[in-house]
Amino acid sequence: MSFQLRALPSDPFAPLFALSDDALAERGAVRRVADRPRSLPCRVSLRDAEPGETVLLLNYEHQPARSPFRSTYAIYVRRNATQARLAPGEVPEILRSRLLSVRAFDAAGMLLDADVVDGREVEALIARLLGKPEAEYLHVHFARPGCFAARVDR
Repeated sequence: MSFQLRALPSDPFAPLFALSDDALAERGAVRRVADRPRSLPCRVSLRDAEPGETVLLLNYEHQPARSPFRSTYAIYVRRNATQARLAPGEVPEILRSRLLSVRAFDAAGMLLDADVVDGREVEALIARLLGKPEAEYLHVHFARPGCFAARVDR
C-alpha cells in the first residue's frame, strides 16, 4: 500500500526563534541546545538535531479533531529547519531508529486501532492500519516519550 509521511511546516515555528527566552516561556516553550546525537528529533526536517544545534521545545496540537482524541504534546523544532519532503513510501532515519507507536484515525478523528513497532518494520504496520477502509490517516509517535512524530496519509 502506498503511503506518504508528512512533516510539519516550518512557517509557524520560524518566528519563534527570534523571541527572548522570557517571551518563549510565556508561550510555554523553551530553547535548548543539542548536547548529544540522536536526542532531539525535529518534526519539521524529520532529522535529529546535531550537537550544538539550537532547537525549540514547545507544545503542539497534532490532533485538532473535535473528538475525545484531540491531543497536544511537546515537540522539537530545529532552527532554520526546512520541511522534509519525502518520497511516497519513504521512512526517515529518525523513525527507523526508534520504537514507534502508530495510531489510525477515522474521518471524525476517532481512534480505530493502534500498535507499537520497531521503526525498521514500520511499513508493515502502516499497510495494515491503512488497509482498514475507514482509516483516514495515521499518526506516528515516538513510543517511549509518547510525542507526535509525523502524520501518514494514503
